[in-house]
Amino acid sequence: MKKYTSTKLACYVGYVVQAIINNFLPILFIVLNKNYGLNYEMLGRIILVNFGVQFLTDALTPKIVALFGYRKCMVISQWGAAAGLCLLAILPQIMSNVYLAINISVVIYAVGSGLLEVLVSPLIENLPTDNKKANMSFLHSFYCWGQVFTVIVTTLMVRVFGFANWQFIPLVWAIIPFFNGFAFIKVPFIEPISGDKSEPIKNLIKNKTFIGIMIMMFCAGASEIAMAEWASMFAQEGLGVSKVIGDLAGPCAFAVLMGTGRITHAAIAEKIPFKTVLITMSIACIICYIITGGSASPVISLIFCAICGFTVSSFWPGLYSQASSSFPLGGTAMFSIFALCGDLGCSIGPWLLGVIADATNLATGFLCCTVFPAVMMITALCVLPSQKRELQK
Repeated sequence: MKKYTSTKLACYVGYVVQAIINNFLPILFIVLNKNYGLNYEMLGRIILVNFGVQFLTDALTPKIVALFGYRKCMVISQWGAAAGLCLLAILPQIMSNVYLAINISVVIYAVGSGLLEVLVSPLIENLPTDNKKANMSFLHSFYCWGQVFTVIVTTLMVRVFGFANWQFIPLVWAIIPFFNGFAFIKVPFIEPISGDKSEPIKNLIKNKTFIGIMIMMFCAGASEIAMAEWASMFAQEGLGVSKVIGDLAGPCAFAVLMGTGRITHAAIAEKIPFKTVLITMSIACIICYIITGGSASPVISLIFCAICGFTVSSFWPGLYSQASSSFPLGGTAMFSIFALCGDLGCSIGPWLLGVIADATNLATGFLCCTVFPAVMMITALCVLPSQKRELQK
């Protein structure tokens, strides 16, 4: 397994890149609001564009892989992310329509992120290792640590560069995917099952467990990103705390507890049935959304905003592992569909919250988003196998 150490490291950095793509720009929402007058709905639409493009890329990934091959697609994912970040620094300075310039840049780096999301998990799943559930959770924990890193460093860079020079921030972040692209040119890996050997999607789509996982992936994306993307803005505008405190107590604390949750899930994945974990965490997530949006105390709201990160931690990696064990011949196309559903949730969840916030306020937006973990819980009860049935497999 030492042969694949460099492969794991490149994949871990890949998830850090995805964390940068998905989390650094929301930290600048205050900057974009003050400098360019972008309202809540417009800011929410940037998130919608990001995850919407990732959604489309997820759908096209199997065909892209068939055209270019797995390794080239991994490299493209990194260099596409780097190109989009560089354009985000350049286009708003040379285009009169700053909002359009931002969205063009987001589209470019979202393509890279979408490819990465579909390809990295099956790449790790296919390595010759034991305890694959733990490996999947550990891999996904790097998204969380990347999010913490992104929030802290972006906040510091805002202090260093100032609101007027925010464009230097994406240039700094572009360095990481640029060099990680070279890593994927060299690292060894075992390509996942190709399209001609995998189970046809038309067969999988008839299975109620497969449909249930699709629904839960949507809810997982919406539950996680609605809180993570709006936590900083909510802390600052809704709770009246400073930007630094808002960033650290909001999305940063959320990411720390989400990463801690994924490490914890890696340790207990083989001991506790995933159905039990998912239902318990869904209930806890509902409680966190209600208290975050409904509490009159800023301190209590921020605490439960952070705890929400722990409650959503097992959703995404756990569902991927459940899908891999339930449908071992699913292949890249299966991961593509689940990533597509997750990104659809990532798009609609925070965008819907922004729409509701414009019509009412951010607190009401959070309360309305309890629908996502609630649907997750109900679906898990209906379609996931019990411990006895899992043991019989």
